[in-house]
Amino acid sequence: MREQAGLYAGEIEDELLAAAGGGDADAAHRLGRLHARRGDQEGARHWWERAAVTGNIDSAYNLGVWHERHGTFDEALRWYETAAGLGDAEAAANLATLLLERRGDVAAARCWFERAAQRGSRPAARRLALLCERDGETRTAREWHREAALRGDAASAFDLGCLAYESGEDTEALHWWELAARGGHTDAACATGLLLQATGDPEGAEAFFRLAAAAEHPAAASHLGGIALARRDLTSARAWFERAADAGRVGDQRMAGFVCVELGDAAAASHWFGRAAASGDAEAAYNFGLLLIAEDGDLAAGQQWFRQAALGGHHRAARELGTLLSITGNAEEGERWLAEAPPPGLGRVSDTALVARAELAATITGRHGDAPLDAGKLVEILGTWDQITRDLPDHAGAVAWLGDLAVLPESAIDRLSSARATLLRPGNAPWPGPTEVEEALATARLLRRRLTPESCGG
Repeated sequence: MREQAGLYAGEIEDELLAAAGGGDADAAHRLGRLHARRGDQEGARHWWERAAVTGNIDSAYNLGVWHERHGTFDEALRWYETAAGLGDAEAAANLATLLLERRGDVAAARCWFERAAQRGSRPAARRLALLCERDGETRTAREWHREAALRGDAASAFDLGCLAYESGEDTEALHWWELAARGGHTDAACATGLLLQATGDPEGAEAFFRLAAAAEHPAAASHLGGIALARRDLTSARAWFERAADAGRVGDQRMAGFVCVELGDAAAASHWFGRAAASGDAEAAYNFGLLLIAEDGDLAAGQQWFRQAALGGHHRAARELGTLLSITGNAEEGERWLAEAPPPGLGRVSDTALVARAELAATITGRHGDAPLDAGKLVEILGTWDQITRDLPDHAGAVAWLGDLAVLPESAIDRLSSARATLLRPGNAPWPGPTEVEEALATARLLRRRLTPESCGG
């Protein structure tokens, strides 16, 4: 049977050779495929060239791929352009990609991406959308992301949701993020959870956090830990926080430590506080010091971690360090720490809507590999404003009132107020940049120091 099959295959090849010799482009193309399957790359190229010069679009495309794989990019461009000119969408997309990545010719690449997208290429529609985003053409970018998303591109559905959220269109953002999440996009699942959390749907938020966490999304695991903790389900909270902590999230290492303390597992608490403290987390360092003193009676180690926390700006650590130094015979240094303790920090913000808005801003600003805004700083900005204005009867005059009370320029407080407004209700202004965030954060800390010096945490 094998011998007969070989004879039959040989007869077919003889027939193809005869037809190709007579100018049959399809026969030449099939011969090229036959040689490619045998691993005869040069033979494949020979027959595809024969077919391509007589108008075979598949051979022209295959030659583009052949030359791209062999590093002869000028030839790849030539053959891709031939196939694209004959209507091949994939060739047009490959041509655009080479023009962009090898020659930096953005204008020509956009032209070919557009032609490919118009012919139904989903990858081309996405690449075109990203180019439009880069050039600030948001409306056009949304149109092409929509084309890609409707053809099944989950990444474009996610980006479409991000662009909608930036424009203040929560309902539209939710629609596209849900679509992307159901297509397996874990960042979209987490973003959906955050937006539902921000808009008062905790059950819906939990469902999408679980969807993301099932795909090992550490931020989603962190939020599930917070949900479990709010229910006082400490066992579940520990499991979720530890999953997030294992991914290197310092804040979740600290939270895992707190939960382990409540569960009475001092060894595990020491492990998590120690890991977070080693990464520079002042709150974890402070609690690690407390734990070492309470569990082991190790004053020297406690003093070491109090000092690290105090140098990191932790108010209570500085006070504990000052007291401990005074007890252990270093009264002069102890008095200095007591007198010059850093101002109190904000403490943990319990308003999940504020936290969700901050994390959404961080997610969106970092979605294309850019440095994201620091979610922790954004939470501090939002939490500070919420704390110091909570009892105001009239929020319309908050900027002037705070300026007078804290003896700060109204312009600084107005910038803080503007950053807060954008974070809570995007769409009316661009996201604050890193410099604006630092300015707003400095103002927030001054307000806390001058208005609520002893009422905060850390």
